[in-house]
Amino acid sequence: MKINYSKQAVKFLSKQDKSTQKRIVVAINKLPNGDVKKLQGKIGYRLRVGNYRIIFNAFGNILYIEEINNRGQIYK
Repeated sequence: MKINYSKQAVKFLSKQDKSTQKRIVVAINKLPNGDVKKLQGKIGYRLRVGNYRIIFNAFGNILYIEEINNRGQIYK
């Protein structure tokens, strides 16, 4: 499975400490396993990693990571 990251997702990851980066990347690499739910009112899915949320779409064999942010900020 190929994983593509948006510019925003890469920027958010680069600002986090190494342990947080590793936790998020490991969770993304384990997809579709994990705490995944379909978004209501939008197209896509969300993955929960502690207080972080990852918004992504799946197109066949390609995962596109649209956004990574804190729990309170991602849905605004």
